[in-house]
Amino acid sequence: MAAKKSFVLRMDETTYAALEKWAADEFRSVNGQLEWMMDKMLREAGRSPKDRKAALLKEEQPTPIAGK
Repeated sequence: MAAKKSFVLRMDETTYAALEKWAADEFRSVNGQLEWMMDKMLREAGRSPKDRKAALLKEEQPTPIAGK
């Protein structure tokens, strides 16, 4: 697993309360919920490093020859 980067995030109390409730509804921590949200948005925008790595690996695979 890749190393995780720590950083400070500031948000207003009502936003945090809504996020905390959503996380609890999904059986996640607030941190886990934020990671899930960011990962989802990166994938939807085509900017996920995971998707780019998979695409690069797929491009490196040789194309199968028909009939063999």
